[in-house]
Amino acid sequence: MKIQVASLIAAAVMAVSPLAWADDHYKTFDQAAQAALTPDQALSLLKEGNARFVAGESIDRDLIEQQKATSSGQFPFAVVLSCLDSRSAPEVVFDQGVGDLFVGRVAGNVVDTNLLGSFEFATAAAGSKLIVVMGHTACGAVKGACDGVELGNLTALLDEIEPAIDAVSTPVGADRSSANTAFVNDVIETNVRMQVNELLRRSDVVRGLVDAGQVKVVGAVHDISTGEVTFL
Repeated sequence: MKIQVASLIAAAVMAVSPLAWADDHYKTFDQAAQAALTPDQALSLLKEGNARFVAGESIDRDLIEQQKATSSGQFPFAVVLSCLDSRSAPEVVFDQGVGDLFVGRVAGNVVDTNLLGSFEFATAAAGSKLIVVMGHTACGAVKGACDGVELGNLTALLDEIEPAIDAVSTPVGADRSSANTAFVNDVIETNVRMQVNELLRRSDVVRGLVDAGQVKVVGAVHDISTGEVTFL
């Protein structure tokens, strides 16, 4: 009898708590769990996932079962814009499974019209509660921009990072190239902050959801040497 009561209580908690649902890492979010989640709770899920990743305690999920479970519909709780870099994969560093995140990736994690449309779909149409713009240490795109690299279509992309370079002040005569790690790190963080602002400036849809308290937009930097993500 006690076991039955405990099971009923656990089921009731799971039904009303999206965080409790998320603790069952073999499940994927359904529409009800996604809808019940707040932006701050979504952020907490990412922070908890990154803590697991850094500690070497990532969940051993049954990914093929999650693939099957999401084949008829998806309800990701967050969106991540990250760099193209192979060492900074959002699903891995946040320890999330199939169907948990929408992810957009481009060198230098810079916002463009296509990504804005994707973010608007993810939030306004698909119900995600959080957008994270995530840069990372030792970013090749930022280094290339600092060094004035020119290479085909990459040139125009790196130009998008120039405002962040210009915004970082250094002592007179200081090295402002990729050889100056501290300078590069400052540009990486500044670029993230600027891309967050650019996203909100250019998307009336996302800005409206933020103003209504339905969505949160935050910046973050992933340290590729430790795995830790610092939210700005």
